[in-house]
Amino acid sequence: MNETLPIIYLARHGETAWSLSGQHTGLTDLPLTKHGEQNARGLATRLEGLKFVKVFSSPLQRAIRTCELAGFKSVAAIDPDLVEWDYGEYEGLTTPEIRETTPSWWLWRDGCPGGEMPPEIGTRVDRVLERFASVAGSGLVFAHGHVLRVFTARWLEMEVAAGARFKLEAGSLGVLGHERETQVIERWSA
Repeated sequence: MNETLPIIYLARHGETAWSLSGQHTGLTDLPLTKHGEQNARGLATRLEGLKFVKVFSSPLQRAIRTCELAGFKSVAAIDPDLVEWDYGEYEGLTTPEIRETTPSWWLWRDGCPGGEMPPEIGTRVDRVLERFASVAGSGLVFAHGHVLRVFTARWLEMEVAAGARFKLEAGSLGVLGHERETQVIERWSA
């Protein structure tokens, strides 16, 4: 990776009914809950006064609404590569429900039948990182839990599966930056 990459702020969308229930929410276009809207407004406070050269949002309504309530919708570009992991046949199921039929299933290794495999989401995220490669300044991304975890792993030059270690709560913020020549996590799940 290029050491001149900007600092990138990662904003996970606010709470939805399925993030509360633990259901895998990929392409199902759910709205934010009332609490999720409060999460998004909280992001506005934490991002207040910061300047961003590029702002991207997933096209799904939970990310766009978070972007709007945080005060960035007018400057955000919609990026289809930021949609959540496509869970295919596992969409709407919880991990315990999936493991009733596939006991050893692990998203980060196995992907989803009828959905995405880890290398596919890695490729999508790498394209987004490339869009930041020539940006001088800070960037902001509004997206989803798993895709942002993959984003973090790829920023750190790790395999997609390393994203399993970077839990990002609904409505929280992560900051990716640098320490000298090394890409690092500056803040997480704030």
